[in-house]
Amino acid sequence: MPDAERSGLLRADFAAEDGTGDVRGCELTDLSAPGTTEPGLEAAGFETIDLEANTALQRALDDVRRRDRLTGDAEAAIRQSLTGMEVALANGTRLRIDLVVDDGLFYRRSGPAWTDVNPGGIDGVNGHGGAKYVHGDQDVYGTPLRQLMHGTAPDTFRHVTPDGRNDDATTFLLNLWIPIHAPVQPLALMDQRTVDGVRHQLRFGLPVDGFLERDEDAEINDIWRFLYHPDQQWFARTDMDSRQGYLFNTLGTGHGAACLAGEDALAPLFLALSEAVGAIESGDTDPTMATIDVSTPEPPGDASGAIRDAWKRLTRQVDAANAIIAGSGSDALWDEWRIQTREALDSVVRRSVELRLVASVIDDD
Repeated sequence: MPDAERSGLLRADFAAEDGTGDVRGCELTDLSAPGTTEPGLEAAGFETIDLEANTALQRALDDVRRRDRLTGDAEAAIRQSLTGMEVALANGTRLRIDLVVDDGLFYRRSGPAWTDVNPGGIDGVNGHGGAKYVHGDQDVYGTPLRQLMHGTAPDTFRHVTPDGRNDDATTFLLNLWIPIHAPVQPLALMDQRTVDGVRHQLRFGLPVDGFLERDEDAEINDIWRFLYHPDQQWFARTDMDSRQGYLFNTLGTGHGAACLAGEDALAPLFLALSEAVGAIESGDTDPTMATIDVSTPEPPGDASGAIRDAWKRLTRQVDAANAIIAGSGSDALWDEWRIQTREALDSVVRRSVELRLVASVIDDD
């Protein structure tokens, strides 16, 4: 619909959270493939950076990996390890991380094809699923930046929006996305040069009072939604772990959790095995008394190696369960199967940490 506040722009009236939204398939360039070139932060709005040398950060991420939870101590360690870090971009620009913003730090978990693996829901920085809807995190002219910076954000931060841009600022408001393990649901990012902002970038008011502590006048976050168009170019990496991360512009770079080719084949296996493991862990050592009736075709040829390996691993656990059932297996066999299946299920879950940064160009002169 036409936006009532900013002439010439469009607004998304609501989000179809019931799953009836407009889902489109698109070609995704895998930046881990040989011969591919990454567009770059300043040109396209995002860039992969090397985090392996930041040993304090890696120790904190190891803690998150072991606990499968972002604790207060780990959060503090992540913030401290990044503050002051210098980042070399591919175009020769060097950035210094000046500040890790107070809110915007989350630990996300998602199963194949957006399967919910957070049954307890959001608990502060934990319990967040993958971002199913393509979006941009902040409108430089909107809430909360307008209140926090008294209207100076457009002059302070480098940005490109449908009705304005600042190519001269040396300060960026950025997101940093770090995958701890991402065989499925990798973050996909859109080259900002390939979106028609006036026609396809929509203003949207996102209520954040359920997971962020905000003053009453900032409980609606002004963000961006996007309409699909085939000219948009999308990128991701299928080989990332905590040694790499994405820096991307908070002020409009379109992004979301990608459902990769083959995830639809993993989802029914994942759900069936999760139900069976849950039955055992709740005390029923013979969880089905019947064959686990699930079979899916192998993932397509263009599926990533991680997805094909996951399909084989989950399929083996289905076959193993049915063999135990056919043989009236013992409690010991079910217990061994439960441990192996839980490990197989955990290996398919995408886990990632994201946070928000203020970074500035380092002037060597």
